[in-house]
Amino acid sequence: MNKSITMVVAALGVLAIGAGVFAYAPDKSAAPVADTAGKSGHAEKGHSGKGHEDEGHAEEDVVEMTDAKVGAAGIVILTVAGATLHDTIVLNGILTPNQETLVQVTPRFPGVVREIRKRLGDTVEKGELLARIESNQSLTTYEMRAPISGTVIDRQISLGEYASEQKPAFIVADISTVWVDLSVYKRDLPRVRLGDTVIIDVGDGGKPIEAQLSYMSPVGSSDTQSALVRAVVANDAGRLRAGLFVSARLILSAKQVPIAVKASAIQSLENRNVVFVRNGAKFEAREIEIGGRDSENVEVLFGLMAGDKYAATNSFVVKAEMAKGAASHDH
Repeated sequence: MNKSITMVVAALGVLAIGAGVFAYAPDKSAAPVADTAGKSGHAEKGHSGKGHEDEGHAEEDVVEMTDAKVGAAGIVILTVAGATLHDTIVLNGILTPNQETLVQVTPRFPGVVREIRKRLGDTVEKGELLARIESNQSLTTYEMRAPISGTVIDRQISLGEYASEQKPAFIVADISTVWVDLSVYKRDLPRVRLGDTVIIDVGDGGKPIEAQLSYMSPVGSSDTQSALVRAVVANDAGRLRAGLFVSARLILSAKQVPIAVKASAIQSLENRNVVFVRNGAKFEAREIEIGGRDSENVEVLFGLMAGDKYAATNSFVVKAEMAKGAASHDH
């Protein structure tokens, strides 16, 4: 009897344990649904946040400026195009008369100056009267005439004084051309050749003059450790005056690049090299990758296309306007 009761109790215990396991079994079909929904919500939120950041950055890189404001700021708009980059060295020099078209007019006989017809700076024609001198030997007056057409650049006689055949009375020069004498330091001489192009800046605000080297001195200066090179330049409208200093860029090589901008156009914005591209009434800060460069132009490898309009000068004004706009946006 006791044995039968014990067997019944054990059977009921097994059934109870089985019922408990069944009651607490996890619902595997529900769990993945909740997990997937959580991940999906996070992804959408993250994507939306990134979009807002890009939009804000884009707003900071754009500023609106009217054409009137652009003109008042002195901003020059140019078109992106190809350019030639030059490897150059800067030289200093002086304008001198072309000695091959210069004549010293000396009295044939010593005597007293009785008449002077031409003064310093006067233009003369070949054979035109310069002065009359009374000879000490014959006591007769003879004439001094211009041997070439040109300009009187020096006069060493005065009315009534004694003129000697040992000293020029006048210097007449054809100033339609002048010499540009430039100094090249010893370290640069091996790179310089006859025929090289020089771009001469006269310093008067006018357009630079392009010429070629026609002479290189075979000797140098011990004082300056440099040697003279020379270009013969046409003196249109008498613009070039002997005795004045000039500077020049001697071009050693030239490289054509398809995309370039003026060096003055490039600004640094948040550690990026940018150019401000004009689009309608707005400027956009376009990040660029820089290649080769010279004193005037910079090659652009990435970031711009031919035909883009950009702020070539006074681009710092656009940068300042953009900074003001970003500051007001933050507030």
